[in-house]
Amino acid sequence: EVQLQACGGGVVPPGGSLRLSCAASGFGFRDTTMTWMRQAPGKEPEWVASISNLGRSKWYADSVKGRFTISRDNAENTLYLDMNSLKLDDTAVYYCQRDDNLRGQGTLVTVSS
Repeated sequence: EVQLQACGGGVVPPGGSLRLSCAASGFGFRDTTMTWMRQAPGKEPEWVASISNLGRSKWYADSVKGRFTISRDNAENTLYLDMNSLKLDDTAVYYCQRDDNLRGQGTLVTVSS
């Protein structure tokens, strides 16, 4: 069974940091480009960042460039998103997604003062 389980969300003040993780199982994780997406309340899903299968290439949305870092550990089948300098607009459910758009259960990040 294919599973993608994100965790690590929480409530942080503006300027704070969080590290999200996504544990993958049931498929060839090391062979797949992976993506972080987010969806804020009442809004459409938004692409955040992607990383190639071996981690050599990374791509970021302009809204998070310079603040967020995507990484992966293929030995542990885990995808990460390090988020720094968080803003109120970063509040959303964050979820990881496979290259065929299969996505897992998300984790809520709330940036609030």
